[in-house]
Amino acid sequence: MSSHHIVREKQEPALYIHRLGDFSEEYLGQLLEWSPTLLVHASEYEKVISLGLKVDVVFNPGVNDPIQESTKVVNTMHDDISGVLNYLVTEKYPAVNIIDRNSDLKVLDYYFNLINIVVFTPDSKSYPVKSGFSVWKPQHTVFSIPLTAYFETSNLLQNEQGEFVVVKDGFIDFTFSTSYLFITEKL
Repeated sequence: MSSHHIVREKQEPALYIHRLGDFSEEYLGQLLEWSPTLLVHASEYEKVISLGLKVDVVFNPGVNDPIQESTKVVNTMHDDISGVLNYLVTEKYPAVNIIDRNSDLKVLDYYFNLINIVVFTPDSKSYPVKSGFSVWKPQHTVFSIPLTAYFETSNLLQNEQGEFVVVKDGFIDFTFSTSYLFITEKL
């Protein structure tokens, strides 16, 4: 018996590939599972289509770059992620998953109130959370949390490497007074 899922447009986070690098094809498959809008930086376009993927939007391609027939071309003023986020906010996307080589969330700070952002690198998943954030995680899940502000949490213990490890299966909660706390999970 098969099941059918109806996914409304923009219900799932868009997926923007800025720099694919050696990102796991397994994790890429998981991010593509619900057929999100796929946006790609021009430098990654050929690699992405060589994986057999249909690209919905390509950013800043060269004049002579071959583009799939139904792919929308968007040229932005800047060759960084901010141009893509401006596009997504204008198009009213509520969330985006970004694949990049690093996860410098501080440069994306302006957008946190406009769109939900999760940045994936080959070995981690980073995202900002607001005070009161709570999530269920299995025991031994490891988080990196920059100590830029005082925060309180439950069910986490800091190890010798400065990482935070989930003590037992269950919820972890975060309370703090800053606008956001940046959390990075190892993949």
